[in-house]
Parts: sequence; C-alpha cells; structure tokens
Amino acid sequence: MKVVVTGAAGFIGSHLVDRLLAQDHEVAGIDSFTDYYTRPAKEQNLAAARANPRFTFATADLAQDDLGPALEGAEVVYHLAGRPGVRAALMQFDQYWHENVVATHHLLEAVKGTHLKSLVYAGSSSVYGDAEVFPTAETAVPAPLSPYGVTKLAGEHLAYVYWKTYGVPAVRLRYFSVYGPRMRPDLMLSRAMQAMHEGRVFDVYGDGEQTREFTYVTDAVEGTIRSAERGSPGDLYNLGGGSSVTVNHVLDLLEATSGMELKRRHVERQPGDHRRAGASITRARIQLGWEPRTALREGLAAQWRWFLETQEAARTGSSGG
Repeated sequence: MKVVVTGAAGFIGSHLVDRLLAQDHEVAGIDSFTDYYTRPAKEQNLAAARANPRFTFATADLAQDDLGPALEGAEVVYHLAGRPGVRAALMQFDQYWHENVVATHHLLEAVKGTHLKSLVYAGSSSVYGDAEVFPTAETAVPAPLSPYGVTKLAGEHLAYVYWKTYGVPAVRLRYFSVYGPRMRPDLMLSRAMQAMHEGRVFDVYGDGEQTREFTYVTDAVEGTIRSAERGSPGDLYNLGGGSSVTVNHVLDLLEATSGMELKRRHVERQPGDHRRAGASITRARIQLGWEPRTALREGLAAQWRWFLETQEAARTGSSGG
C-alpha cells in the first residue's frame, strides 16, 4: 500500500516513516525543510529511510506546490507537516497561518475526489488551552491560549469540513507533549539536556508546577497508524502518555536518569503557556485499541542515550544514529 507522510523529515514524521517502511508499505515523504531547526538535523532523521528502495521523497511547500505526483496512488495520507512552537507564533502569525492552515487547505483540495482510505490530521493538545476538566476529553470546548493553537484548531476544522462536505475520510488527532529521540532542539527536554550536558543554567518558565502529559514518540506513532486503520472519519482522538506530571517532576526524573545535575532558574511565565494538561484517552482505547506502553522514566532514558550519541557524533564528525 502506498502512503504519504507530510513533515516526513521532522521528529514524529521521521519515526512514522520508519515504522511504515518496517510494515512493508511504499512511503512517499514530503517536507519543506523550514527554518525552525537545521536542515542537516532533519536530513539525519531520514538517513535510514533514504536507504530503503520503497521510500521516495519530495521537497515541497504544501501551501502552493503541485502535490499531484507525490499523492498519486496514495491510499493513506498522514498530515504531520506544520510550523510548531507556541511562543514564536506570537510574533510570526502570518507564517504560522501559511504553514498550518493554508497548507492544510491546499492538501485537502489536492486529495478531494480521490480514493483515499484515510487522511490523518496531526493536531495538538494546545487547542484545549486551560481546560475546565482534567483529564480532558475530546468533547471539551477548545479554547486555545496561543496563536499556534488557533492555527492547529483551524486545521482541524478544515479537515472536518472536507469530510462532511466532500467525503475526505479525515481522522483528527491531538498529540500531548510528544518526546523521545529526534526531538526538536527547541523543545523543553532537548534544551534541558543540552544545558545539563554543558553545565549551563536552564530557565524554567514560571514555578515549574504546570503539568504536561508526556507521550513517548513510538506510542504516538502507534496511535497515529491505528487511527488510519481503525479511526472513524470525522472523529477526534487524544493521544496522551497516560499520566500528567509537573515540569519540575520531569526535570527531576531527567536528573535521576542521567546522573547529572540540572542547574535551574525560574523566570517569568510566557504568554500562551497553559497551566495544566491531561488527556482522557478512553476514546482511543475503545475505538483504536491503543494504549501508551512507555513509562516516562524509560522514555527519558532512551532520549538521553540518543542525545549522548548525537553529541558524540558531532564531536567526532560521524553521522550518528
């Protein structure tokens, strides 16, 4: 079966590509190599995939380029491409709108009228904002606190419109704080590891008692694939790691895992940051047969090992894994 992955060179996208290739699918990857982190890092994410004859790749701007050749013959499309980052979106809203909303609309137009079995839209838990009920179910009214969350919610609504109006079999996901190897360097755990490794002070926004639901990347990938196989078009599914913990707690676990001290400094809470996050995953359990399998301590250990390997590869000039 031919599947397409947008954002194929990214953190979650590259893991998804590897998993789909391991399942013997023909995979077409699309990425635009936008500038929020370096192209060599993203190219390294695809190193294993590029060695596989069942993988093809196209560099394309989803918002304006012709997607026909990459989409031709596809039965499933996983739409993971988008511009991430809560804080940067406050200053670059036009760019976020282009890459998260206009791009999603252009992709949906490209698949309209084709014979897809499923289109999976990768959304974000940021659409909930500070929800009134925890754990938060998909039935909660979205109230994003950031422009980024607004763009991800707009993409969700577009996917729903194209299912309801044109029959595009769109399934929508809301990821909760995905982490693990290949994590983007701008995200909290990546920055904390880098600071700890270099002996620098790490800035913790606010008091550190804000909660997040950390989801290991292979669990997120499993839920993503199951949503294409078992999800109901038009429906929404939370993908969360199974437990909600404070930022202070996850940093304590990181110290225990690495055996190193993280020097911390508390700074002002940032605009757009929500105070609490916790996922109800009952719908995914029942409809997708999905369950997160990776404990937070285990996942942090895997990410720390990967981080050390990349540091050694950078030091010696080797390619790393």
